[in-house]
Amino acid sequence: MKITITRDNKEVEYNIKQENTTLLGALDYIKENIDSSLAYRSGCKSGICGSCSVLVNDKESLACKCKVNDNDNIKPLKYVKLIKDLVVDLNHVEELLKKNKTYVEELSNKIITKKDESLIDVQSNCILCQSCYSSCPVYEVNKEFQGPYILTRVLRYVNDKKELNINNKLDVIQTNGIWDCTLCGNCTIVCPQFIDPKTDIMNLRMKSIQNGYADPTIQSNDFLNEFNNFDTGFNPNSF
Repeated sequence: MKITITRDNKEVEYNIKQENTTLLGALDYIKENIDSSLAYRSGCKSGICGSCSVLVNDKESLACKCKVNDNDNIKPLKYVKLIKDLVVDLNHVEELLKKNKTYVEELSNKIITKKDESLIDVQSNCILCQSCYSSCPVYEVNKEFQGPYILTRVLRYVNDKKELNINNKLDVIQTNGIWDCTLCGNCTIVCPQFIDPKTDIMNLRMKSIQNGYADPTIQSNDFLNEFNNFDTGFNPNSF
């Protein structure tokens, strides 16, 4: 079985003698038997830590959960700084989490029920694998975009009844946030935890409007409609 790995912007082909193995197993085989200099990340090896996320045939996947096939093409994640081979720089993760206040700031005295916990359960399952960022067309052109998993994490705390002041959370996502998303759904497709960032972002838009924030796209759309319907009085047949 042959697979190709992009290293230093060059495609390198490897022959794997193992069959019916995960991509992580194939990478381990290469490192142990063919090329010890191959760099990649792995941790739990069970789809929990998210550290082994890579591109498999241009689709984001966890190497430990993905079955490798003949002629598969393996690349590092997109839109992040490359350190070496399949290893990318993830230092921005902590900065984004702090910047967007994805934690409880003001603790309320409300009693939390099991039903309340269920509202934030799915969003709490994010493993920060960066797959959603790599698949995001907005992040490709705007590095200031908050990104799918950050917005999902914000919703987790907006829905958390332990948080007293949700407006602080909503404030930080109005610019380069929920209104910049194209709702393409790529992030939902690639999420290994079956989180739906697209729907989460739509929910944040609704909650923003309910809390007094304006949709900046409405005014521009109204302007375009007025412009398109404006009668200039120009008649090309009069000349």
